[in-house]
Amino acid sequence: MEFELSAAQKKARENACSFTEEEIIPFARENDANERFPLEIVRKLGARGLLGGTIPGAYGGAELDWISDGLIFEEIGRGCSSVRTTVSVQVSLVEQVIFNWGSEAQRRSYLPGLCRGEILGCFALTEPGVGSDAAGIGATATPHGDGWLLNGTKNWITNGGVADIAIVFARTGPAAGNKGISAFIVDTKSPGFSSLEIRGKLGLRASSTAALTFRDCFLPGDALLGETGAGLKIALSALDNGRYGVAAGCVGIIQGCVDACVAYARRRQQFGRSIASFQLVQDMIARMAVDLAAARLLVFRAGELKNRGAANSLETSMAKYFASEAAVRAATDAIQVHGAYGYSNAHPVERYLRDAKVATIYEGTSQIQKLIIGEHLLGVKAYV
Repeated sequence: MEFELSAAQKKARENACSFTEEEIIPFARENDANERFPLEIVRKLGARGLLGGTIPGAYGGAELDWISDGLIFEEIGRGCSSVRTTVSVQVSLVEQVIFNWGSEAQRRSYLPGLCRGEILGCFALTEPGVGSDAAGIGATATPHGDGWLLNGTKNWITNGGVADIAIVFARTGPAAGNKGISAFIVDTKSPGFSSLEIRGKLGLRASSTAALTFRDCFLPGDALLGETGAGLKIALSALDNGRYGVAAGCVGIIQGCVDACVAYARRRQQFGRSIASFQLVQDMIARMAVDLAAARLLVFRAGELKNRGAANSLETSMAKYFASEAAVRAATDAIQVHGAYGYSNAHPVERYLRDAKVATIYEGTSQIQKLIIGEHLLGVKAYV
């Protein structure tokens, strides 16, 4: 068992760390307050090689291993979860899906631009009435000439308002459940496509979240991703990668909480001494540090299994569940350490809490993660 990062992994972390310090942190507060999507940061991420993920160089990717990819998510998450969620969707849910399931023509058409940040993508699975029950989607794609007519609505779609392409899941057959669902790559400039930005979110305020509507949106035959009827299989495999990115990003939130609290506790004076000497302040910071170490190791374990090409759904769900809940705990305690100052955006900890909460909901709620873990252990599904 090896706990030391390789030279390549350290280089990936250092690259992401310096970018975060220079290009993300200085603007995170303002972008959050103004609900501003920082497209220029995403373009720079691409130019810096931070959007290439594990995609092979032949398709414009960075050829990273999964641990390196997780370290990039962690560093960006430490700076701004809005940027991290944009990157996670781009890399884990769009690039990986096209690489794993797309035709050679689709790979060569989309991946280089995605990896360079010249094309933005979104992953459109969730609907207004369909969240955890992914097999219940109602959007339809009906054969029409040499293509398909797409109709329906998607909701809470990260990058949805800024994406150039959307991976959309729709029902293509009468079969109930997973047999009748297919996946498509949709050009968002297609007639019949529209998006509406969702404003007023508690957190991730600098990310783009949108509702997508398709009204007789024509898709050419080559828009089909994978085989007809393979949509839910594609979606579920993608979510394993998406959850990994969320978990790693939550490690970044916890790290940010530890860093902020250590610095603040050392300089804040009460009762004639630094609050760093208070036992209950040390208690809160110690709990953050333990959660940080545990969450990071869970992410590393899932990443190592991914590097080996081994099954990792259980380990990824464990990492996502623990890291997201730990991030909420850490951010809550971080506000407490900062006192009244922590309740304002003068310090990043209030943003950490708002951003952390959604990580317990999207990419599979904490409750769904526990059911996945339980099924692996017990061999019994708690839901159909």
